[in-house]
Amino acid sequence: MTKTAVVAGGGIAGTVAAIALQDAGYTPAMYEARERGADERGAFLTVAVNGLAALRTLGLDPAVLFAAGFPTPMLALRNAAGRRLAELPLGGPAPDGTTTITIRRADLYLALRAEAERRGIPIAYGRRLTGLTRSPGGVTAVFADGTTAGGDLLVGADGLHSRIRAALNPAGPAPRYLGLLNAGGFTAGPVPAALRPEPGVMQMAFGKRAFFGWVAAPDGSVWWFANPPRRRPAGPDEWTPAGWRAELLELFAGDALPAAALIRASEEIVGPWNTWDLPRVPVWRDDRTVLIGDAAHAVSPSSGQGASMAVEDAVTLGRCLRSRAELPAALADYEQRRRDRVQKVVAYGRRSGSTKTAGPVGAAVRDALMPLVMRLLHRRGDPQAWILEHRIG
Repeated sequence: MTKTAVVAGGGIAGTVAAIALQDAGYTPAMYEARERGADERGAFLTVAVNGLAALRTLGLDPAVLFAAGFPTPMLALRNAAGRRLAELPLGGPAPDGTTTITIRRADLYLALRAEAERRGIPIAYGRRLTGLTRSPGGVTAVFADGTTAGGDLLVGADGLHSRIRAALNPAGPAPRYLGLLNAGGFTAGPVPAALRPEPGVMQMAFGKRAFFGWVAAPDGSVWWFANPPRRRPAGPDEWTPAGWRAELLELFAGDALPAAALIRASEEIVGPWNTWDLPRVPVWRDDRTVLIGDAAHAVSPSSGQGASMAVEDAVTLGRCLRSRAELPAALADYEQRRRDRVQKVVAYGRRSGSTKTAGPVGAAVRDALMPLVMRLLHRRGDPQAWILEHRIG
């Protein structure tokens, strides 16, 4: 008997879940709220070695999926004067040579969706989920355009503001603002050698008034992001593009960093958008519905693990569905395997993000102590090993 699944959300979690469900013997269909070709929020992201290893278990080749990206196995932390405070491995190389990869978000979405379509998984665009109904024989997703889609299983990969999470948790937690804005950009072309950092190293710096990250792309351009601290979330139309550019330039004025020069060299700046995570979500599932990715446990971008956690969720869900005949037991197994790990990563990301909003006194203490703390931590091994070396069994 054919088992069917409705996957709400066509981002990383939803697309990888659809592939994993097909691998587990389900017939999945994906429903994405945005129209085909719509601009994806965000500039670029990293997928760490733990996420890449999970993709390989589905027969997905990172060399193909991430052809538009490039390896970034190291991270260098600096202060506003440009002094290096610490260097951290971002993961890899794995035995097969894989390292953490940086890629534009839109390029990764396109590659994953192309793979899903190659496997015959249908993707419907412009289908924003508004609710769901349950019956003894299945579950039905209801969309804003009045259409519905039914299946044996509904996978909620509908992101931070998940309607499926709200249905499972009527009085559940709302997303939690982390006190940081986010922005990003790409220089219009190759930059002078003085502005181009060493290849393969993600540079990050605690500026006097905002956090900045930048990395060299293979074509000679530089990709960058900025995290200005802010007590309240930004409104959707609070800045014009020119006003936001001026705001960023003012934030980095006086720092001994290439931030201002890279911002000036970028024709288009993405953002600002607000950064969020989720407090613990009490209910992840019922007998026919389950949450994955940001719908279940949105993590701060400071963790560097948002995409990798989404991939791990999707692959684990597929494994559990393949190994257990009864759907409720499979979903319970999935939650048991994932909940503790992702809650630890959420907490880690929140702690990492808090160092970006330390204030003048806290920043001085941080900059003075960080080299010593990092040396002590590395004597005991890689402090991020518990995240990066995780493999789905």
